[in-house]
Amino acid sequence: MTFADYVMVAAVICIWSLLLVNIVLIIAGYVYYMEEERKSPPELKHGEEPFVTIMVPAHNEGKVIGKTVEALLALDYPHDRYEIIVINDNSSDNSSELLARIQNRNPLRNMIVINTDNITGGRGKSNALNIGFAQSKGELIAIYDADNTPEKQALRYLVAEIVNDPKLGAVIGKFRTRNRNVNLLTRFINIETLSFQWMVQAGRWKLLGLATIPGTNFVMRRSIVESIGGWDEKAIAEDTEISFRIYMMGYKIKFQPRSVTWEQEPQTVKVWFKQRTRWAKGNIYVIVKNMKLLFHPSAKLIRYDIMYYISIYFLLLMALVASDLLLVFHALGYVQTTIAGLSAFLWFLAILLFVIGTFVTITTEKGEMTFSNLAIILLMYVSYCQMWLAVVLFGMYQYSKDVLLVREVKWYKTERF
Repeated sequence: MTFADYVMVAAVICIWSLLLVNIVLIIAGYVYYMEEERKSPPELKHGEEPFVTIMVPAHNEGKVIGKTVEALLALDYPHDRYEIIVINDNSSDNSSELLARIQNRNPLRNMIVINTDNITGGRGKSNALNIGFAQSKGELIAIYDADNTPEKQALRYLVAEIVNDPKLGAVIGKFRTRNRNVNLLTRFINIETLSFQWMVQAGRWKLLGLATIPGTNFVMRRSIVESIGGWDEKAIAEDTEISFRIYMMGYKIKFQPRSVTWEQEPQTVKVWFKQRTRWAKGNIYVIVKNMKLLFHPSAKLIRYDIMYYISIYFLLLMALVASDLLLVFHALGYVQTTIAGLSAFLWFLAILLFVIGTFVTITTEKGEMTFSNLAIILLMYVSYCQMWLAVVLFGMYQYSKDVLLVREVKWYKTERF
């Protein structure tokens, strides 16, 4: 065997190992969805609802913040048992005026707007959440992003789960793509969200009792936030970072798929690339920060998550780049490998499993099991998934640059439409 053969074999083993892990999670997630479908929804007795603080961190969100707050005001939860705190953080648009008008229309509601400037705020989502938490009163803390419109029962389902199980430190719902039919990119994002976020979350919960906070539509115990000293203001991916700290406290995080919020996703490649690069950079920070926990005796619960992130952001990236380059160089005659044919076959089989597995995941959602979505999944593999390579590479570059230049965390604004 040549050196190229050894590299190809290593790449194939890495790719297929992660592919098989993903297939196992999809199967387990599908089983979990079917079990939840047969169950009655989690119940919360009227009159026994705990007081909840809903926090909405926002920076220049004038295009969407009004609809979000109106949806939160309309939740199926006793109006005297929750408060809404909007942290309008160093905004230069009309958010302050819009929020003031909503307050004036709802004078009897428990709604607080905190307007910060570049001195009191302006240092990112984690800092904004810490500012809001300082004024909160709830025994439970719920977070919604500024572009969310939760369904009426969303909060009630989350609270019912956490109240009925003291082992839970947080409960997460899911978000759906509100603008999924705008263009091909939003349809890609819709399928990615259903498959690689929510079906995998369901599988992780079913098999391992694990779930990771997604940044929106979740509820957690106030005592946890107080114990850990709030959100890490250096973390861009504050959701993943705080999930790890909840695990280390011995709590679990549960996924409740009935709790749904609808959010606006990027509609252009430029906006999408900026958002996903931020996610990649944030997750790399979390990996580096928590790498030592691989050998920590009390971190048994989260070793899988750490290894999964390392595999996705480092091993899979290198394997995909190596295998793609070797196949191209072999076709051009620059590299000789005796297993190129086998690699091509395995590559084709991987695509087939990707398409089948992804299509199975979307069958759990009403209206998503269509022939057009099947065609989009196939196109997604050769286009959208390859764009992910560029996102991770650029995210690594940005993370390294921030570390070397000791840059301060700031808001990374996702453009709204």
